[in-house]
Amino acid sequence: MPIEDQNDADLAPEDVLSSSLESLYQYQPITYASAGSLLTYVTKSKHLNTQPVQITVRTPDTQAANWDLHASSIWVSAHYLADHIHELHLEEVLAESERSGSCTTVLELGAGAGLPGVLIAKLYGAHGAMVTLSDYPDEYITRTLIENVADNGVSSFCRVAPYAWGADITPLLPSPQDGFDIIIAADTLWNRASHEILIQTLCAGLKRTRHARIHLVAGLHTGRYTLQSFMNAISSSGFEIARAEEREVQGLQRRDWDISRSEGEDEAERRRWVVWMILKWASTTLGQTE
Repeated sequence: MPIEDQNDADLAPEDVLSSSLESLYQYQPITYASAGSLLTYVTKSKHLNTQPVQITVRTPDTQAANWDLHASSIWVSAHYLADHIHELHLEEVLAESERSGSCTTVLELGAGAGLPGVLIAKLYGAHGAMVTLSDYPDEYITRTLIENVADNGVSSFCRVAPYAWGADITPLLPSPQDGFDIIIAADTLWNRASHEILIQTLCAGLKRTRHARIHLVAGLHTGRYTLQSFMNAISSSGFEIARAEEREVQGLQRRDWDISRSEGEDEAERRRWVVWMILKWASTTLGQTE
């Protein structure tokens, strides 16, 4: 993973243990960094038409009442999304926006430390991308996100908007009665109870165009049936699943989503994979809105 080496003295004990387990036993962790720790990320993708770009983000803590948000870690899915940021095809989206005389708007939901969103702002902000980082309105999460934006010098291209899924989305939108060209989210599907309000937010937040896309990257740590439950709910939301693909975290293997793999799949095997899901508006939903 493109994470700059850190001295063990700078790491929390649980981070050192996780690193040791991965090295000795090929045990794939599902999170990196602990509350309050810094993580430095350097791009190494050959698909990016730029020299390596470095960002540093601090992992947020949460108020005690919001511990069950699990926002005090940087999840492997967020790393994977950052590693494959080129698969958002932002150059093409930026070109389309330029032709229409608008800027490209990107929303990261459940941002936590904001690793993918800050990286997008760093790479594409100067080229016309405007990024919104959003997470639950917890004072500590919000403050950390604001600091991460400022510390990486992307305040001109990136804003922070606290938001509880399912609430009135107007304060989150880039402009009144408009939506986002791209919505990204890493590991936001693990809790079935939140699927309905997440889908409500996605429906309200995505721009009603045939080019608009939602990219969801999720681990399998709460099982395949949780993800399948979300996919089933999508079918009645006005979206369609353009692609649902399983990706090997530390390798190159890719394969179509298959719920039947849950049979006999143990935790170690589940940790090896993330699922990358792309949603778009169904043609019947768009109708004559374009």
